Amino acid sequence: MKKLSIIFLLLVCIESISQTKNFIDVPHLQTTAKVDTLVIPDRIYLNISISEKDTKGKISVEELENKMNEKLKSIGINTSEQLTLNDLATNFTKYFLKQQEIVKAKEYMLLVYDAITAGKVIIALEEIGVSNVVLKKTEYSKTEEMILILKSKAVEKAKKQAIALTKPLNMKVGDAIYIADNIYRANSANVSSYSIRGTSSIMEKNSNKFAPILIEFEKIKIETEIIAYFKIE
Repeated sequence: MKKLSIIFLLLVCIESISQTKNFIDVPHLQTTAKVDTLVIPDRIYLNISISEKDTKGKISVEELENKMNEKLKSIGINTSEQLTLNDLATNFTKYFLKQQEIVKAKEYMLLVYDAITAGKVIIALEEIGVSNVVLKKTEYSKTEEMILILKSKAVEKAKKQAIALTKPLNMKVGDAIYIADNIYRANSANVSSYSIRGTSSIMEKNSNKFAPILIEFEKIKIETEIIAYFKIE
């Protein structure tokens, strides 16, 4: 029984080597194609810090928290799904000031889906005395779907490149005999330059209301690359 198993494995190895050799021996052309695109981020994460220090201890963190929750709801934010506490373990960050005074603070992560809403959030929070808002990261929710689309376009591009290379030689490109998904990546937008702090709102003309902040986030680059071997006939 063991001899039969060994013979079977040898036959499989020989067959594999034979297939590899046949693949190499077939007249073929290798081409590499890269395709990329830019997408607008639709998942924007804002870090919000609330502290008693901002109000000189006049308003507690708990009261600021409730005000923030109601204010965000008033501009259409679903706080139960979009707002999370950054550190559930410690809950509170404590700052020790002079005379051992303790000032409580909390940090939250808020998810919004476009730049206009991000601007509205900043203005709304400033109205209740919360101005420490920082952009942490941006994402594109349909990255995986976009990668698949780009892979298909990369294969099409590889075929066109193969045809362009063989046409001057009066040769014909046949079927693909090997395709490798070389790389794909989604580069997150650079957020290092985005720090939204303090009173950055602008006043509307002839009005006491704040105008929305115009924020444009850097687009996210998604790219893919494939390697293809085509028969030459």
